[in-house]
Amino acid sequence: MPVYETARANMVESQIRPNKVTDERVIAAFAHIRRELFVPERLRGVAYADEDLPLGGGRYLMQPMVAARLLQAAAVEPNSIALVVGAGVGYEAALLATMGRSVIALENDPDLARLGRAALVEHRIAAVSYVEGVLRQGYRMRAPYDVILFAGAVADIPPEMANQLGDGGRLVAVVRHGTGVGRATLVTRTGEILAQRAIFDAATPLLAEFATKPAFVF
Repeated sequence: MPVYETARANMVESQIRPNKVTDERVIAAFAHIRRELFVPERLRGVAYADEDLPLGGGRYLMQPMVAARLLQAAAVEPNSIALVVGAGVGYEAALLATMGRSVIALENDPDLARLGRAALVEHRIAAVSYVEGVLRQGYRMRAPYDVILFAGAVADIPPEMANQLGDGGRLVAVVRHGTGVGRATLVTRTGEILAQRAIFDAATPLLAEFATKPAFVF
């Protein structure tokens, strides 16, 4: 519908381009994917709002600008194999699918996964495979990954997840401790060495499964 096309164009021009997103492949992905199809019908009117959208059950669809900057930092290449952790309704997975080769969308809420699968069918995107499972465990069957994206904030990045990152791979997530503002973080692997750096601040809501760091057991 024209109203959504206009809203999508406005999102690109007023939220994404002005916020240090210069990668034209990222911009093209946001211009192409119909965000309104990835939210419950009650939220379609605000699908392109400059905020995190509540999906219910404590889950959110990330603010477009934050998702765009994370994807830009991930430096997705045409042959990239990606994992989206806490994929939810699959919007970020769909964006990745337009830029890379294949995407695993790992989700533990079957209702969100159902909505995501339907939106992917509408887009005729076959490069995304939904997997329902424990988020903290990642999905080792398809590892190693070139790109790992967390579609929500985390208090920590589990070592198990970093171990599924391939040599030269990039992991991006908003790391958020407590109630403070989080830091969008890029983790890169070179051989056995993991390097980490903060990119920008973000108030992305936490994924419940990653809300607290596991306590050490002695």
